[in-house]
Amino acid sequence: MPTSSDLEYGCTLAELRALMELRGGEALEKVISDYGSVEGLCEKLKTDPINGLPNDKALLSQRQHVFGKNEIPPAPSKSFFRLAWEALQDITLVILLVAALVSLGLSFYKPPEGAGAGHDDSEKEAGWIEGVAILVAVIVVVLVTALNDWSKEKQFRGLQSKIETEHKFSVIRGGQPIDVVVNELVVGDVARVKYGDLLPADGILIQSNDLKIDESSLTGESDLIRKSFDHDPVLLSGTHAMEGSGRFVITAVGLNSQTGIIMSLLGATKEDKKDDKSDKVEMNGNGHPATLTVANGLSNGEKKKEEEAVIPVDDETKGKSVLQAKLSNLAIQIGYIGSIVAAATVLILIIRHCITHYAINQESFKTSDLAYFVNFIIIGVTVLVIAVPEGLPLAITLALTYSVKKPT
Repeated sequence: MPTSSDLEYGCTLAELRALMELRGGEALEKVISDYGSVEGLCEKLKTDPINGLPNDKALLSQRQHVFGKNEIPPAPSKSFFRLAWEALQDITLVILLVAALVSLGLSFYKPPEGAGAGHDDSEKEAGWIEGVAILVAVIVVVLVTALNDWSKEKQFRGLQSKIETEHKFSVIRGGQPIDVVVNELVVGDVARVKYGDLLPADGILIQSNDLKIDESSLTGESDLIRKSFDHDPVLLSGTHAMEGSGRFVITAVGLNSQTGIIMSLLGATKEDKKDDKSDKVEMNGNGHPATLTVANGLSNGEKKKEEEAVIPVDDETKGKSVLQAKLSNLAIQIGYIGSIVAAATVLILIIRHCITHYAINQESFKTSDLAYFVNFIIIGVTVLVIAVPEGLPLAITLALTYSVKKPT
C-alpha cells in the first residue's frame, strides 16, 4: 500500500521495482502504457530529463527516505571467536585434539611392566607432556588461522569502504554535469553513461548513441546488448557499458535494484531474505542455493534462453580464483595419498604390537595398553599432517599479495 511519502510522486517504489523486472519490448510497452513516454516517467518522478534534479540536499535526502539509499549493506562480519570455531572444524585438528585428550588421560596410568623397552622412568613420569604439547599446538594453529582470517576480512572491508567512497558517477543536477559518489545517487537522478562505465543503479534510457551493455554479470550472456529507448530501454546496476554513450533516469537503487535483490537472495547483505515471487533461487537437493537464474520479467521469447544462463554458486569454489581452486584440488589429491599412507602406518603399528605382545609374548590386554594405541594414532596423524599441504594455497596467495605491493 502506498505511503504518504510515495503519494508525493506519481509512482511508488513497488511500481518502479516491478518495471525494472521487465526486459525489452515488455519494458517499453509498460513505460508507454503507464507513463506515455520516458518524459512522462520523469514527470512522475518530478525530475527534468534535460536538467535533472535540483542540487538541493534536503530534496535529495527526502528522495533517499522514500526510495532508499544507493548502498547494499554488507553481511555482518564474523567475530574472532566465530572464526576460531570454524578453524577448529578441520578434521585433522579434531583428530589431534581427541588424541591429545586421550593421551593426556592415559598418561596418569602406570605403563605395563616389562613393556618399556627403550623408555626410562623419567619418560614415563613425563608422559603428560606429549598430550599437553599437542593441545598447545592445536590452540596455536586455531588462533593463528582465526587471526589471519580476521585480519584479511578487516582489510577487505576497509578496501571495500574505500572503493565505495571514491567511486563516482556523472549525473546532471541543476542543468550542470557533476560527478557524485555512487552512494549519493537517488531515484530521479539523470545520469550520463559512457564507454567503460560500471552502472551503479537501475534506470530507463532517455537518449543513447549506439550504446551496448555487457550484462554477463547478471545473465551469464557474453553477447553485448544493444540499448535504446525504442528497442530495450532497461539499464541494470552491475553491468558495464562497452560501447557508445547515453543518458538515463535512475529508477531503482541499493537493495531495490536488480543487483541488490540478487545479493539479498544469496544472503550477502545485512537485510533478511524476503519472499518475492519474481525473484527465484533454484535449490539443490541439500537445500542450498545451486544456481541463480536472472529471468525476472523476461518476455516469453527470452525466458527459455535466459533459463539456460545461470550463475553457478558452489560453496567449494565460491570466492576462489582459478589458481586457488587448482591449488586446492592439488592439495586434496596429495591429502588422499597422505591419508592412505597414514592409515597404513597406523594399521602396521597396531598389527605389529598385537603380534609381538599378545601372540608371541602371550600378554593379556590391560587398560594401560591403550596408551600404545593412542601413540600409534598420533604417529599416523603426524604423518597425515606432514603429508597434507594445507598451507599451499595460502602460501601462494601470500606470495602473490606481497609481490604486487608497491616497493618501499
